[in-house]
Amino acid sequence: MQSPVETNKMNGVQPIWETHGEEKRAAVQQMFSEIAPVYDLANSVMSFRQHRKWRDVAASMLKLESGDTVADICCGTGDFLPVLRRKVGPTGTVVALDFCAPMLAISREKDSLTSLCLADACQIPLASNSVNAVTVGWGLRNVPDIDQAHREIFRVLKPGGHFVSIDCAEPNRSAVHFISVPFRSFFVRLSGKFLGMKTAYTYLDESIRRFKSRSELCESMKIAGFTEIFYRDLMMGNICIHHGQKPPRVHGNEAPDFLTPENTFTNESF
Repeated sequence: MQSPVETNKMNGVQPIWETHGEEKRAAVQQMFSEIAPVYDLANSVMSFRQHRKWRDVAASMLKLESGDTVADICCGTGDFLPVLRRKVGPTGTVVALDFCAPMLAISREKDSLTSLCLADACQIPLASNSVNAVTVGWGLRNVPDIDQAHREIFRVLKPGGHFVSIDCAEPNRSAVHFISVPFRSFFVRLSGKFLGMKTAYTYLDESIRRFKSRSELCESMKIAGFTEIFYRDLMMGNICIHHGQKPPRVHGNEAPDFLTPENTFTNESF
């Protein structure tokens, strides 16, 4: 039986994981629209129900307080939203942004107070210096231009604001890599076949292989302007959290209004 890679190449179709730029954006957007109904189930299965705990770990690095404003970029079906709501409380503001409308429709159910925004991580429709923190959960791998996404995240953060990104990674330790990578590949692809989403979950495996390394992500964040950059491995290095902070004082930057008027959204937008 031929793999999705072999089948696509024989049919003259470029696999999603080999696309770039706008082609990748359109292909990934379509793929996530198709898998939205099974996305939450797949996350629980493939993370052994640990992904919410990992989000808690990442959120603890943000130093959020009651009443703060936080944006979840590439929010998917919104599993970060309850975690962030607990941090900022009912008086705080949580904004969820994703470029896939079917994903956003599901995220509405996770926190009724969150404002939803159909938007691209490379063009975030928020005012500069407007949020206390930004999160990205398993999203940067899918962005056509990670460097631009980092620049945009840096721009919207208030001076002193924190950014965390959590994603899959290749284990650094050779022994763990030798065992876990083949298992991950087999398990992810088998799960995709079971869920009837073979190509989508082949993309997941392939995108992890092609994702920037820990040091490459750190360098991209540094170039964007972040300081206090570090990463923390989880699950023996198969999951990694990256952290960065916008310097507390950036000369000439004053925090403007939270959202630009033309880009204010509510749950009723979807």
